[in-house]
Amino acid sequence: MRNPALRLFVLAVLVTIPLLAQNIKSQSQPDQNAIVITFKDGHQQTFDLGDVAKIEFKTSTSQASQRSERAVFAGKWKVGTGVGSGTFYITLASDGTATKTMGSAHGKWEVVGAEARISWDDGWHDVIRRAGNHYEKVAYEPGRSFSDPPSNVTEATNTQPL
Repeated sequence: MRNPALRLFVLAVLVTIPLLAQNIKSQSQPDQNAIVITFKDGHQQTFDLGDVAKIEFKTSTSQASQRSERAVFAGKWKVGTGVGSGTFYITLASDGTATKTMGSAHGKWEVVGAEARISWDDGWHDVIRRAGNHYEKVAYEPGRSFSDPPSNVTEATNTQPL
């Protein structure tokens, strides 16, 4: 190897090969301290976990609101009968089922706006909603809808929130 140019070329190759191997190795192994997000359009973005303070997964506002409102109404409610000072209990389960201690014991409920609407198997419909700083139960006899004038309105107290 008398040619200095050939010596320089061989030296350059010998120095460059380890550097190339290290670069290829670092590209083939994902960074263990990073998160890669793949978007719906297929592009990806990598974030260094050292730069991430918090990761949140958000649901739609209406779903979150529905869950929040359902949690407000779920529980055992002491309500008036609408006749004198009589009372009975309505239990609203988290799964949308309802029971009561008077009349037909089974029904279904859902949150509509800011109120719990209950439809009983015996045809009665009840609404539990906030009225100022307390809650009230609004009852509709069979044949009436939630848009008709109520049959009676009484106080409601959640005695055992779920």
